[in-house]
Formats: sequence, C-alpha cells, structure tokens
Amino acid sequence: MIQSLPSDANRTIRRVQCFAAAAMVVVALVLLAHPGRAAAQQPTSPTPAPTATVAAGTGSSPTTTTAAGSGSNTLTVDLTNGKSTGAGSGPLQIILVVTIIALAPAILMLVTAFTRIVIVLGLTRNALNLQGVPPNQVLIGIALFFTIFVMAPVMEKANDEGLQPYLDGNITQQEALSKASAPFKTFMLEHVREPDLALFVDLSGKAAPADPQDIPFTTLIPAFVIGELRAAFLIGFVIYIPFLIIDIVTSGTLMSMGMVMVQPATVALPFKLLLFVLVDGWSLLAGSLIRSFGG
Repeated sequence: MIQSLPSDANRTIRRVQCFAAAAMVVVALVLLAHPGRAAAQQPTSPTPAPTATVAAGTGSSPTTTTAAGSGSNTLTVDLTNGKSTGAGSGPLQIILVVTIIALAPAILMLVTAFTRIVIVLGLTRNALNLQGVPPNQVLIGIALFFTIFVMAPVMEKANDEGLQPYLDGNITQQEALSKASAPFKTFMLEHVREPDLALFVDLSGKAAPADPQDIPFTTLIPAFVIGELRAAFLIGFVIYIPFLIIDIVTSGTLMSMGMVMVQPATVALPFKLLLFVLVDGWSLLAGSLIRSFGG
C-alpha cells in the first residue's frame, strides 16, 4: 500500500496533463477553422470625429467655427465668457458627489445627536464590563436609529424647505443648500453651550454676529461637538455609579472571605446584569438620552 501511493500520484498527474493538451488542441483547431471571423466583425465605416465649435467676441462680431468630420459629439467653447459646455462638466459633478459622500459620515456624527448617543452607549457597555456585547455594529446601529428618531423633525423641515423645492425647480441650488442647512443650525444653537460658542468665536478672531443664525458652521460645529462630549461624559458618570458600587461590594466580600484568587469582575457581572434588567435599563437609557435633547 505504501509503495502504490507514488504510482497513483503519477497516474493522476499524467491524466491532468493529457486533459490540458487535449483542450489546447481543440482550441487551436477552432481558431484555424475560423481565421477571419474576428476581422469580419470589425466595422468598416470610419469613426466620426468630434465637432468643435469655438466662439470669440461679443455683440455683432463674427463667430469662428472649426469643424472636423461628422458625428454627434460636440464641444462648444465660449472664449469671451470663459465657459464651456459638454463633457467638461461631468468630472466636476462627479468630484462634487464623491466629496459629499466622503464627508457624509463626519456630517452625520458632528451636526446631529449621534455623538452623544454613541458615547453614552459605549460607556454603558464598559460600565457593565461586557467584552464586546453588544457588538460594535449593533451599538452603532442602535445609535444611528436613535439619532434618526431625535433628528426626524429637523430632517423633515430641511426636506420640506430645501430639498423638495429644489427638486421641483422652484429655487436654485445655493438657496436649497441654505434653506436645508438652516434647521440643522437651529438644532445646534439650541443645544450648544454659550461658553463653548464664545470660546470658538473668540478663537476665530472675528466679531460675534448680532444674529446667532449668522454664525458660520466652521465656528458652530466645534462648539457643538465639545458640548456634546461634555454631556455624554456626565451621563456616563451617572450610569457608572451603581455598577461601581456593585464592584466595590463584590471585591470587599471576596477579600473578607479570603477568595483573593477570584476575579471580582467575574463575580460582579451577573449582579450587574440582574440590576440592569430589573430597572429596565435599556428603556430607561433610551428615554433619558432622547429627553436630553428635549424629545
């Protein structure tokens, strides 16, 4: 049996080689039988060249037009106004869309309630001393839908005042952007702390505007973010206190019993989970987070 293994392996290798050689022969025969098929499928008509139209001067001055070949591709360049129409506008639109998509996560985290909610949920998981439960994906998903719930009135107002009129063609793109961003600015102004806002207004080196709506986003967003971090840490501190008491009591009990080799966190975890379930912790946490935004 031991000596038959090499012969079996050699026999298998020979079969594979024979199969590959047979496949190559079949492909060669097919190519030789139809040598002109690829050439026959090539178009015989010449490719139309693009037409270029160049306009110079204004008023009644003549227009210079340069045309090469025939076809449907046309590029018009107005040398007087410095504008171009045709294929040149496509790349700029693609760059703009890609930029907006790249900045969308940052905008979501920094101008909405997402920052406070996700930090509080993360601190709650750490206070329970759970190793990755719930997972990060679940935690971020919960924070995302909590954010959608909190920001629903703001998003509806931005849609009604900015997006829908622009899609209907009633306002320009600049007006749509201004009207759609106004509800988010109002939301941030309602929850920003005055000391934080005054700090960044002073750091910008510009005079404080008389109307808070005139504060630029470059000044308002950093002030709003640090206020959200402060609020999230305060809520996390309150959440930590009962679980910290459980850790202290468990540690003291184990020390008094002489069980120094037992990890206090392992013994305290079931009591933390029991306490969290008895007080209906998730409902209490969700209600507190949403009410902190005036919901």
